[in-house]
Amino acid sequence: MSRLIQSLGRYYVRYVNQRHGRSGTLWEGRFKSCLVDSENYFLTVSRYIELNPVRAGMVAEPGGYPWSSYRRNALGKPIELITPHACYLSLGKTEVRRRNAYRALFDEAIAEYKLKEIWDAVNKSWVLGGEGFRKRIERRTGRRASPLLRGGDRKSARYRELRKNQRL
Repeated sequence: MSRLIQSLGRYYVRYVNQRHGRSGTLWEGRFKSCLVDSENYFLTVSRYIELNPVRAGMVAEPGGYPWSSYRRNALGKPIELITPHACYLSLGKTEVRRRNAYRALFDEAIAEYKLKEIWDAVNKSWVLGGEGFRKRIERRTGRRASPLLRGGDRKSARYRELRKNQRL
């Protein structure tokens, strides 16, 4: 995915700039992504993404952003490019129940620690998921899926045990 975005940045941006007599980038910052444990994090990440325009002050509510999947998932607007995720489908047996349940997810704010967890995973290319999920990904890829411990009493048994578990 990173290479696709990089290629798009090299060629499409040049095309758009030449065609419209402009210069500079089309997007802010570099492309970032992370692997997400769908079973436990999909709906939280969906809320995070769909609330980004609200947090940025671009719209008052997520349905006001024209490129948001919220319009399909919560409001029922047909969007051909969206295939409902299994986690979304599990919200209810009918489309009306799923939309109502999805809208209800937005009644409460995302906890600050969850926002930080998502932000850290994306910006530092860590895996977003539970400990078991991260361990499976580490075994499959042969690379760490989360940061190592920092600080602490390196002589304590608890610290050594945590470090040992991180390496497995």
